[in-house]
Amino acid sequence: MLRLSTCSSLRYFYLLLAVTLLQTSGNFRVMSSVVALGAHVICSRIPGLTARQRDMCRQAPDAMVAVGDGVKLGVMECQEQFRNRRWNCSAIGSGNVFGHVVVVGSREAAFTYAVSSAGVAFAVTAACSRGNISACGCDPSHKARKELAPSGWKWGGCSADVGYGMRFARRFLDAREIEGDTRSLMNLHNNKAGRKAVKVSLLTECKCHGVSGSCTMKTCWKTLPPFRKIGDNLMRKYSRARPVVALSGGGRRVGKKLHLMLKKPPPRGQQPPTPLRAPRRSDLVYLEESPNYCERDLSTGSLGTVGRQCNRTSKGTDGCDLMCCGRGYNTHQYTRTWQCHCKFHWCCYVNCDTCSERTEEYTCK
Repeated sequence: MLRLSTCSSLRYFYLLLAVTLLQTSGNFRVMSSVVALGAHVICSRIPGLTARQRDMCRQAPDAMVAVGDGVKLGVMECQEQFRNRRWNCSAIGSGNVFGHVVVVGSREAAFTYAVSSAGVAFAVTAACSRGNISACGCDPSHKARKELAPSGWKWGGCSADVGYGMRFARRFLDAREIEGDTRSLMNLHNNKAGRKAVKVSLLTECKCHGVSGSCTMKTCWKTLPPFRKIGDNLMRKYSRARPVVALSGGGRRVGKKLHLMLKKPPPRGQQPPTPLRAPRRSDLVYLEESPNYCERDLSTGSLGTVGRQCNRTSKGTDGCDLMCCGRGYNTHQYTRTWQCHCKFHWCCYVNCDTCSERTEEYTCK
């Protein structure tokens, strides 16, 4: 499916359309025809898109730039959150971003899809606020509220149109889940959880009005937080991810669509089994337990930890004991030298001492 290199393709696509507009005469019909032709040609060349995604690309080429930015944002956040763990999200940045990057339907797969979906919703919403997408802008729903809050403020400014960002991310990313199997249900659920994480993270910013800064009235609007806040929220959900199963028959089936349900907990004593129930929309869900990611096994998406740097004194996930899975570690000693204690002499030269420092690095065997 769509690869990370597509991000650069999307930027090239946007620049090409912009140049086409500049080089075309002021005739609106001519410009529209040229842009439509350019979008049709370039969207057809982007690898990995489904037919529905190609249609969206042709219909909203300006939004596709934000999609590329959102994918990159999600990859960077994933790698930051998992940088000190055995699985460090490295496979995502080097290959198939929108496909089953994490082969096993694990907690890591759940986080991957959620953070990618959140990244696209976030980037599209931000592009709307900047005026980079013609089909959206500021969220008009808040300004429509005429009532004042008891604290003496009113809606104003340019609220982030997160509704448009979430709808576009849903239409575009969910369009890749065409298999209709259990894994697709899992991916769709985690996509939704990622979009919801963007919505609940919105911040309220205000500006004071009044004589001499008295702040007798405040105008407030909704704005996006730093994406790190959303990543931290999804990381907490990752640690509490819920195992699920897909029901394949009986009264639990609605039409022809299967539904994910939480797995039954193991029975305790003579207690009756807990009935199945659906996971919450904000939960991350997974189908299979994670591999230990100690050894390289591409069939499960594990690259192993051989050669990974670790912290010899740490007892956490970045410590050599856990990172190296008991195999031990290699110690590398380095000497770093640099010019220090420099003094300027009149006139006109500088004398410096040479300082050095010995450091050690540790890598897993």
